[in-house]
Amino acid sequence: MYVGEVVGCVVATAKAEGLRNVPLLVVQRMEDGQRGELLVAADATGQAGRGDRVYLVGAREASRIFRRPLVPSDASIVGFIDSYNRSIQQDR
Repeated sequence: MYVGEVVGCVVATAKAEGLRNVPLLVVQRMEDGQRGELLVAADATGQAGRGDRVYLVGAREASRIFRRPLVPSDASIVGFIDSYNRSIQQDR
């Protein structure tokens, strides 16, 4: 499981059958408060939009969240982050 921020959307004129009516969003991964890579994620909530902080699952779990066989998804948005606290560890 990892976190990111929605920065855009993808318009697809043709989709796999299992992803019909599932929004595809561009998410920028966040790790240790730093922005990382961009990726396209299927929105299992159907409610995420630009600027939302979300958490995602990857690999097999990304496909299984839709409860349909063989959904081609490497990353899926499964929830929203309302707030978070970041723990800072100092090198010793």
